[in-house]
Amino acid sequence: MAFLKEFKEFALKGNVMDMAVGVIIGGAFGKIVSSLVNDILMPPIGALIGNTDFSQLRLDISKVRDITSSAVQSVEGIVAKGDAAQAAAAAEPIYWNYGAFIQQCVDFTILALCVFLMVKLMNRLMKKKEEAPAPAPAPEPPAPTKEELLLTEIRDLLKEQKK
Repeated sequence: MAFLKEFKEFALKGNVMDMAVGVIIGGAFGKIVSSLVNDILMPPIGALIGNTDFSQLRLDISKVRDITSSAVQSVEGIVAKGDAAQAAAAAEPIYWNYGAFIQQCVDFTILALCVFLMVKLMNRLMKKKEEAPAPAPAPEPPAPTKEELLLTEIRDLLKEQKK
């Protein structure tokens, strides 16, 4: 029972709720940035460098496997050199997908820039809020003039005479 009570206190704290909202907004923001990168920025960049999509850049490294496979098998004497080459050719190719890494780096850079600009904007707004002058206190009434002081004294004397 204490566990459930403790969990309820944890889950309903303001910080946890704020964090949950932040995670949800962050996920949506990530999708927007990914769309910005993939659909808006990368096509012109790809057109300029002659490739439309970085993620499709890859290097076939199957030859390394084929060479090592045929060398190992011929040393062991199990399979003849021609059979090893045929077996390696029948295997699926191995690709080194360096383009996907480049794409992720570009995505990260743009996302980091967007987050930086948002934080900078929020800091600027908070700074303006702090610098806003507090409302001025109500001005003090001016000191009474000599005539007002004299009239006040006369009034007080008349009140004393009536008693």
